[in-house]
Amino acid sequence: MFDYAQGLPAKPGVGYKPQHFQAILDNANPVGWLEIHAENYMGAGGRPLAQLRHLVERFPISVHGVGLSIGGEGPLDRDHLQRLRHLCDWLNPASFSEHLAWSTHDGAFLNDLLPVPYTMVTLARVADHIDEVQEALGRRMLLENPSTYIAFAETAMGEVDFLSEVARRTGCGLLLDVNNVYVSGTNQNYDPVGYLDAFPLHLVGEVHLGGHHEDSDDHGKRLLIDSHGAEVLGPVWELYARVIDRAGPLPTLIEWDNDVPDWPELAAEAARAARILEPVG
Repeated sequence: MFDYAQGLPAKPGVGYKPQHFQAILDNANPVGWLEIHAENYMGAGGRPLAQLRHLVERFPISVHGVGLSIGGEGPLDRDHLQRLRHLCDWLNPASFSEHLAWSTHDGAFLNDLLPVPYTMVTLARVADHIDEVQEALGRRMLLENPSTYIAFAETAMGEVDFLSEVARRTGCGLLLDVNNVYVSGTNQNYDPVGYLDAFPLHLVGEVHLGGHHEDSDDHGKRLLIDSHGAEVLGPVWELYARVIDRAGPLPTLIEWDNDVPDWPELAAEAARAARILEPVG
C-alpha cells in the first residue's frame, strides 16, 4: 500500500469515475494517483466504497470536498464534518482539499460554489473555518482558488493576497486550479500570467487542469464557464507549463466531471501533463 505520509506524487492523476474502474485495473500503470469527491463516498457501503477499498491498495488517493461551504457566513455543518472525518480516518488520503466558496444558507444547500468578497471579515471567517476543519480531521487541508464571474464592490484585497494570508494564518496549503485562473482572468479582465507569477507556489500541494466552455454575457462580452466537461485547452496548457517551469513538478489532476469521455481520452490528457512534467522532473 502507498505510504500516505509522503503525500501525492508529483505525477498526473485523474478524477476517478466508476465507469473507468475496469480500465484502470487492466492498465499496468495508468496514472500516478486518483482523486475522489468526498460527498460521493460518505455512505455506509455499497459498490462505490467497495471499489474505493480496492483502489486504495494500488493508488494514492486525494479527497476533494465540495460541500463544506468554507466561505459561508454560518457555522460549518458538524454532521457533514463528522462524516468527512470518518471517510478520511479509514481512507487516510494523501491529500484533502476544499474550495474557497460558499454553498449553504439558512440550512439549505445550494448546488453551486459561490464566490466570496475578499474583505477582512471574510478572511477571519474563512480562517476560522479552516482551523476547525484541520483540527477535526487531524490533517492539513488545501484551499482551492475559485473560478469567478462577478466582482464584489467591497473587495479590499486581491485574490492571491487573500489566499496567501489565509494560508499564513491557518497553516493550510493551496490547490492551484490553472483553468480557474484563466477563466477568472478572462471574465474579470486581469492577466492570468501576472496572477500566476504572484502566486505562492511553495504552498501548492496540488494542481488542477480542466476544460471550459465559451459563452457571452448580456452585453455580448466574452464569458468563460468552468464546465469540467471538455479537454484542457491550449491557453491553459501554456499557463500550466509556465507554473511547472517555475515551481518544478507538482501533483497534477486532470479534472473532467461532466460529459466524461472513455478512458483512453482521459488517459491521453494525463499523458500530456506528464510530458510537461518530465523535462523538469
